[in-house]
Amino acid sequence: AGTSHTSMDTGGYGQDRVLSPNSRFLYKLFRRYYASYGPIMPERFSRKEYGFIPFEGTMHRHLAFPTQNDLRLYLSGRVPAHSYYSTAYYRYPSAPKMEDKGWMGAELIFDLDADHLANADKMTYDEMLVQIRSEMISLVDDFLMGDLGFSEDQVHISFSGGRGYHAHVRTDDIYTLGTNERRELVDFMTCTGLSLEWAFPTVVKGIGGVAFGDGVKSTAITYHAIPSPEEGGWKRRMRNALKDIVQDITEMDPKDVRKKYPSVKSQNDSITKLADHLKKTGEHMFASNSMADLKSWEQEILMKCLDDCRPYYAREVDKPVTPDIKRLIRLPGSLHGKTGLRVHPITRDQLTDYNPLMYAVPDVYTDDPVKVTMKKDMDLRMLDFDSHLSGETEVPEYAAAFLVGRKYADYGWTSEPREHLF
Repeated sequence: AGTSHTSMDTGGYGQDRVLSPNSRFLYKLFRRYYASYGPIMPERFSRKEYGFIPFEGTMHRHLAFPTQNDLRLYLSGRVPAHSYYSTAYYRYPSAPKMEDKGWMGAELIFDLDADHLANADKMTYDEMLVQIRSEMISLVDDFLMGDLGFSEDQVHISFSGGRGYHAHVRTDDIYTLGTNERRELVDFMTCTGLSLEWAFPTVVKGIGGVAFGDGVKSTAITYHAIPSPEEGGWKRRMRNALKDIVQDITEMDPKDVRKKYPSVKSQNDSITKLADHLKKTGEHMFASNSMADLKSWEQEILMKCLDDCRPYYAREVDKPVTPDIKRLIRLPGSLHGKTGLRVHPITRDQLTDYNPLMYAVPDVYTDDPVKVTMKKDMDLRMLDFDSHLSGETEVPEYAAAFLVGRKYADYGWTSEPREHLF
């Protein structure tokens, strides 16, 4: 399993007395947490590489731990701000060069983070996490346990401790998948390269012939087929998308249709005519899995709408993470240096209404009042605390950890001399 690297040297990251007041405050809380912490050990933990970032320092990696106690001693002695482990399994996880580690396989990881959210910088922390939670539920239910068929005991979900969620898939089927195969899974989830012609193929169907001079001129109709209800994956998803489009066109004002589906440039009267036609033929269209009842210009509008709606049905994941077969990811049970919250393993049922500010707060944090100076006014609801915060104020210790970690506040009151924690 490689060499064990452990230490009880609390000065291992260079003396804590040189830390800023904010980092010193968080260091004190983290030290209390890790003093009583029994680490959650990853599967095949002795084959994993570990890495740690100290408060106000750079990463220490290429570490391995043969036992849970070795890891516990390291965490309680070094008190890192951020803790990571490799998604990969190695023969020699502590080898200092990647090519010498002896790659044996890797978990399949999906990372959803608020980074990709539109207007994330205008959202509160609560709002970001609610939206990301909704996306993780869809990722797990629709894709991982839906299309890909993984079982609930193979999909391990964690709150990241920061602004998102991780899904770890662990099953013998996926450990040896390479980068290219994992990238294909990302493409599948993000709807990259989806051909509408593949989902709605063009059908040319002869409908007889007409005598013409010395011969017969055949006639045919051209239309798009619709995926049947028995189809899975993206064909089923796009069939459902078409149902939503038909509902929008028949219920919305034409100008709102153009706003939602910007590729549609048709005039109001054309959209209104299509809406009237769909009210009469829509049910038969889906029963026959065919757009044959629609004129070509009507089909063209629907296809443009389908092209526009693909992003609504795709799932955003951190694209570099999943294909990376040597990735370091946050250690479940560890603390996140930018929030003070736990990296918290949860079940699919717990995910449904999971609130990190209720459930990821370490038990060792107290409700003793701590002085902080807010950098901006904000509302905070966390455990039993619910208040509007501004300027110099006092908050429970658990709230102070979050506010200081997120850089919403500074530790202490700026109008008073700095308090020494050590």
